[in-house]
Amino acid sequence: MRFASIASVGFALVTVSTLALTGCGSNKENAGTPTGPKASVAAQPELAAVVPAAIKAKGTLSIAVAPNYPPNEYVNTKNKIVGWDIDLMNAVAAKLGLKTAYENATFDNIIPGVTAGKYDVGVSSFTDNKTREKSVDFVDYFNAGTQWASPKDKTVDPDNACGLRVAVQTSTAQATTDVPGRSAKCTAAGKPAIKIQSYHDQASATTAVVLGKADAVVADSPVIAYGVKQQSQKLKLAGRIYDAAPYGYAIAKGSPLAKALQKSLQALIAEGSYGKICAMWGDEAGAIKSPTINGAAG
Repeated sequence: MRFASIASVGFALVTVSTLALTGCGSNKENAGTPTGPKASVAAQPELAAVVPAAIKAKGTLSIAVAPNYPPNEYVNTKNKIVGWDIDLMNAVAAKLGLKTAYENATFDNIIPGVTAGKYDVGVSSFTDNKTREKSVDFVDYFNAGTQWASPKDKTVDPDNACGLRVAVQTSTAQATTDVPGRSAKCTAAGKPAIKIQSYHDQASATTAVVLGKADAVVADSPVIAYGVKQQSQKLKLAGRIYDAAPYGYAIAKGSPLAKALQKSLQALIAEGSYGKICAMWGDEAGAIKSPTINGAAG
């Protein structure tokens, strides 16, 4: 979980093989063969009427994204921002009769940019929590937990990870709260601390395990599942999914755009387009039935 801590929708299967071989820290991924047919999303005039007048007039949502978290958001080899989050946001916008314009932004600068009016929406696997809700409103669209992965030939127990080298992406909940908390319990019990390795992008964190530089990697459950699927000969899931929490679109506090996005999501869920997008990216486990606004538990 990230902490700071469509007129048509395409689906692409991507791989981190290039990163695994080179060990580089790029956030670009290799584009592959589409995993399924494009799903047409038709605009609904009654939903478009809910869109704030200024946004409706320009006809485009300006969207900030930190594209270094595959498969949710990343840059492919054609320098295009793609991913599951992108496909879903494109569908949400299309349902409202809007186009999308994505801006590659630093994750920590997205929420400040939304509050300042620089962007209409922040879309970057944001975990909705009460602290963030003081600055922005969230339209919750998915539930994600945390999971670990380890080398194929190594057994790792997340609850007994003292002394292990654990890779995380900088500014995620795993980097700022989860793994440091586990490490503190280790030292309090007189055991070795967890050696936390922070990487700018998730691909590099996953690659660290593939190359033997780390004993495990921790991230949001859909991200870890994706990484293991792409590196199934070298990685395996370790332990259960825990600490489930909602992903949310970040919107300026009090903006009527939140209600428009919520209604669009509900329409996509009802017609089945939402489920198709989740299924094509293998994210059915976190799919929701009813989107909420500011639904954080804590």
